[in-house]
Amino acid sequence: MYDGLRLAFFRLAAKGWVPPQWFEPNLPPVASRAAKTGHLSLEVVSHCWNYSHFLAYQLSSLVLFPPHNLSVTMTVFYCPEDEQTERLLAFFSEQSVPGVTWNWQPLPRQQLFRRGIGRNKAALETHADWVWFTDCDLMFREGCLDVLAEQLQNRQSALVFPREERCTDLLAEDNPMLKAGTGEPQVLDIDTSSFTSKFPSKATGPLQIAHGDVCRAVGYCRNIDLYQQPTEQFAKCHEDRAFRWLIRSQGEPLPIPGVYRIRHIAKGRYTGSKANTGVRTALRRLQSWLRDRA
Repeated sequence: MYDGLRLAFFRLAAKGWVPPQWFEPNLPPVASRAAKTGHLSLEVVSHCWNYSHFLAYQLSSLVLFPPHNLSVTMTVFYCPEDEQTERLLAFFSEQSVPGVTWNWQPLPRQQLFRRGIGRNKAALETHADWVWFTDCDLMFREGCLDVLAEQLQNRQSALVFPREERCTDLLAEDNPMLKAGTGEPQVLDIDTSSFTSKFPSKATGPLQIAHGDVCRAVGYCRNIDLYQQPTEQFAKCHEDRAFRWLIRSQGEPLPIPGVYRIRHIAKGRYTGSKANTGVRTALRRLQSWLRDRA
């Protein structure tokens, strides 16, 4: 009950009901943030639990469309209990991609299930100029990273995000696109004809590109212990909204091409009975239908 009350409090706080400086007083002012130019560095931070068939496409996009004007560290938090993901990471460790450094970060399952833990660790430890917090169902296709490098020149914003992302409809697990990623690890391309444009209004969880100086100073909800506690089930990612609140920004939209995301019905993180999973899947369908018509 206590955790439920705290969760309710922080959800309201993140809507602006509480001054963010109460929980994060050390946000660096704009003038103190580096305005880097030239060849920049980016750390991409992703999580994977039972989603190796999505992660295959994300990692493949870096192999197929490597950056030329940006150095990328691809960080993936995972749990060795997830053997399919471990095999996939072992395969991509052997792929040499100019401008890309692979960085696999194993975590105990209970820490992986609270996404804020990995994101906070990456934020505090990063050496990159910018950090892209994302999900493993997002791809960086042609032009994405090099145009991002152009857009980030001399920029001191706390948070930016792609003005447009191209998404699939909600796909079932037997969709050929998803099934292709379930076999032996390989570099996979994708048919983009089924993706349509979405225009997010803020830097949502998979689209948060934060300034490196901000990340090193404040982490990812580091001072809210609720969002740093391990859990036995994959926790809903309420900390994404809290992060925007704490850094006083909903994000600035930038014209970045090549951002693609696979949307899917069944969540790999769902646990419990078949009936419970079915209800959550039905609700996900309804929520998607309502959003598409909003």
